[in-house]
Amino acid sequence: MEEINPWQTLESQEKYDNNWIRLTEHQVINPSGGKGIYGEVHFKNLAIGILPLDENHNTWLVGQYRYPLKAYSWEIPEGGGPLDEDPIESAKRELLEETGMSAKHWREIQRMHLSNSVSDELSIIYVATHLSQGTATPEETEQLVVKKLPFQEVYQMVLDGNITDSMSVAAILKAKLMMLNQEL
Repeated sequence: MEEINPWQTLESQEKYDNNWIRLTEHQVINPSGGKGIYGEVHFKNLAIGILPLDENHNTWLVGQYRYPLKAYSWEIPEGGGPLDEDPIESAKRELLEETGMSAKHWREIQRMHLSNSVSDELSIIYVATHLSQGTATPEETEQLVVKKLPFQEVYQMVLDGNITDSMSVAAILKAKLMMLNQEL
């Protein structure tokens, strides 16, 4: 099947804009020929995720209250990376900021769109190894709890539905598959 755009945009209007996102409402003709609206959230940063793994396959999760969910969430270290910056530099900064750790070896394991029905947000996920501990310096908007756990326990948390953050789920499942295939 040809990869053509079946949508027709009649008009677009910016509804909201801040330092992180822009919301645009589009008046459209949908693929069936009907008129409608489509909301699009443009993210002004990359979503960066890091799965730190030590030589014994322990990893670190970051816990924090997520305002949009009105719930506490356990996740891999994550953050935003400027679009004009090398994503690996953003990953190094986020790992250090949230956990106080730095890593000698980095490996990109996944690129994914986080919610492509409404957003263009691109996520890049890394595995960080050969870790050393320093001091965390979270942003003022972050009240974080950092927890070291065996990777197998974290994997089970995904299977049990206790980790629901999409980047964390993807990173942990991908890493488990790579471990089973002896690629990690």
